[in-house]
Amino acid sequence: MRFPFIPLLTVGLALGLATPASSQAPVELRILAINDFHGNLRPPPGGIRINDPEDKTRKVMVAAGGAEYMATLVKQLREGRKNTIFVAAGDLIGASPFLSAMFHDEPSVEALSMMGLAITSVGNHEFDEGKAELLRMQNGGCHPVDGCQGPHPFTGAKFHYLAASTIETATGKSVLPPYEIREFDGVPIAFIGLTLKGTAGIVSPAGIAGLEFRDEAETVNALVPQLKARGVEAIVVLVHEGGEPTGDYNECPGISGPIVDIVKRFDRAVDVVVSGHTHRAYICDIDGRLVTSGDKYGTLVTAIDLKLDPATRDIVSAKAENVIVANASLAKDPEQTALIESYDRLAAPIAGRPAGAVTETLSRVPNEAGESALGDIIADAQLAATSALKDGGAVIALTNPGGIRTDIVFKDDGRVSFADVFASQPFRNLLVTQTLTGAQLKDMLEQQWLDPKRPRVLQVSRGFSYAWDGSKPLGARVLADRMMLDGKPIDPAAGYRVTVNDYLASGGDGFTVATQGTARQTGVYDADALFAYFKTSSPVSPLAPARIVRLN
Repeated sequence: MRFPFIPLLTVGLALGLATPASSQAPVELRILAINDFHGNLRPPPGGIRINDPEDKTRKVMVAAGGAEYMATLVKQLREGRKNTIFVAAGDLIGASPFLSAMFHDEPSVEALSMMGLAITSVGNHEFDEGKAELLRMQNGGCHPVDGCQGPHPFTGAKFHYLAASTIETATGKSVLPPYEIREFDGVPIAFIGLTLKGTAGIVSPAGIAGLEFRDEAETVNALVPQLKARGVEAIVVLVHEGGEPTGDYNECPGISGPIVDIVKRFDRAVDVVVSGHTHRAYICDIDGRLVTSGDKYGTLVTAIDLKLDPATRDIVSAKAENVIVANASLAKDPEQTALIESYDRLAAPIAGRPAGAVTETLSRVPNEAGESALGDIIADAQLAATSALKDGGAVIALTNPGGIRTDIVFKDDGRVSFADVFASQPFRNLLVTQTLTGAQLKDMLEQQWLDPKRPRVLQVSRGFSYAWDGSKPLGARVLADRMMLDGKPIDPAAGYRVTVNDYLASGGDGFTVATQGTARQTGVYDADALFAYFKTSSPVSPLAPARIVRLN
């Protein structure tokens, strides 16, 4: 089912693009783009929510996504076009469902390669397992720890990763090429790829040691003279950073967020921007440039149609449409089906293991205080896995909300499998139990608002509770006298055994206090702890949110 698209950006002049300089017929190029695929080889639960075409005041869910359907749509969108290229704006891997994550996202890299993906920027999740693993994704080879697990040797991506702003401090050079130039009917067009400058604050510090992530606009602008010297006038930026619109998937009313400032600071030579990261869908005119984003998890493919002047070699017209990867109207691509089945045969016995049951969906969506039903259960599971003296003697467990990737949905009479559990926490982080003082614990909670625009409220285990005041200044929001453990106030001078995952323990998400603990003991993987909790505590029900209280 194709939904109607109202072309918002169809006239090159309206976008501030170049005026044709000759009577020669323009070179037409169709760019197909995706972002934030996150290893969703199968259609994600929930598909995509859009405005009801029959009643714009309502939202409807459309079953969408999955590599089998996306491959078919990509082929359809290429039909009859002499010049096409398939690109992406990062986070193709990482935070993936079990089928991809179990094999360190090798299946997703293979699936996208088979679709003909040509170029992608890196995203922050491309660095989840560190620089060396990203380079393995590009070049191939066996995983250094788990070895070769797949049904055939992993030869690496057939597409090219670009990382213009990710610099190795030892050499001053980008860890991967900053751009790639492709030529269409004699007209060169440059694709610059980069991730958000805040990547270092949202990935494991250990994995990116020796790397720095530079400003997006400054990086791109510094490359423009180099590209012009090579005869390039048409420039497309693939940037893993985005915005927050208020409209439907092909609209752009009231867009806000980092992408707006970034695009406004780009050199005027930049014509088109493919964005991502915020998991939103939009087709925008920002500062006279076409800016697109295609939702998340492979539910959309963005079709961008450009016209290039053969004389000036610049873009003179740009328009775009987000096309839904609608499962109901697309056939499955047989090559993708065969690939998925080859991995599924190896993964199914592990993925299908019964964990237990839920009485209703455990949602990852937080309330106004920052507490979520699934966050409570995960923190409880991590406490249960580490509370025994031999396992660490924990009395409190804390987990980061960014590590909780999807709801555990009530389906199949409430039955939950290992794959469901894994999907909610796909990073495979080890649990670390350490001693923090009460004062350090408060300081760690204060770090939840290091980025006031995007607070990261930690999920906390049963028995521990606290209150925070949104009217207080940063660094003084947590009320010391409201920090309680089993009904008793937290003593600033006393030591407490606290469990976090190894991402937090290394200072991830800016929680540097978590690196200061003593007497560390490493435990099981987070997903395994949750699996064990379901085995012993099913059926699991959401709890009344009472651990985190927000004032003002």
